[in-house]
Amino acid sequence: MFFTGKQLNLIRHFFRSKEDKILSKKIRYVTGMWPGNLHLYQMAIVHTSAADENEAGIKESYERLEYLGDSILGAVVAEYLFKRFPFKDEGFLTEIRSRIVNREVLNQVGKDLGLSEIVVFNGRKGKQGHKSLYGDVVEAIVGAVYLDKGFDMAKQFILKKIVNTQINVDSIIQNNKNFKSILLEWCQKENKKLEFVIIEESGHRHQKVFKAEVRIADESKGQGIGFSKKKAEQNAAEIACNELDLK
Repeated sequence: MFFTGKQLNLIRHFFRSKEDKILSKKIRYVTGMWPGNLHLYQMAIVHTSAADENEAGIKESYERLEYLGDSILGAVVAEYLFKRFPFKDEGFLTEIRSRIVNREVLNQVGKDLGLSEIVVFNGRKGKQGHKSLYGDVVEAIVGAVYLDKGFDMAKQFILKKIVNTQINVDSIIQNNKNFKSILLEWCQKENKKLEFVIIEESGHRHQKVFKAEVRIADESKGQGIGFSKKKAEQNAAEIACNELDLK
């Protein structure tokens, strides 16, 4: 007797513990599909601070799955933009892709998907954790779906549950301003020295938050924060542009 993939998932669901059944239903709500290998998703929602060590002494948290999911998410979004905008150059496509997959956007996507109800941080569930936690877990779940279901199903999850539902691509394009470029152009025109300085780093290795300061003619014109140096500088540049009334 042969079973379809859907039938096998239902059989697995029947024999799972009550707690696993609850998690399985929540994963189905998030991804739109029943999990086969539930252990992958259990790893995807556990922060390092709450992870247990396996027999090899390695903590089974979302970090490795996040690494994998980040690459898959980037590839799927790249293909989506390539097909949707056939006459746009690589600079435009790269910029929009980076705006779609940046940590702030993915963090909001994670919240909207309800990840705050299942993510485990410091041994607890709920709305705790560093600012990029839910964005990290979104990528980890992409990695889990890929390993569990294959690339096509991971692509379906990304397009159906993230890009086409949670992200307004048109709005991202309309707000596509490179404030660093705007500021640089203005400073060159005004013959003023422009400098970006990272003045603070906080958080752990995978949770760093950067604070950047933009200085014009050695005078501070704004400070910004971000989950990368580039994002912090862009945020500081936006603040400076607003102060200087540059559009």
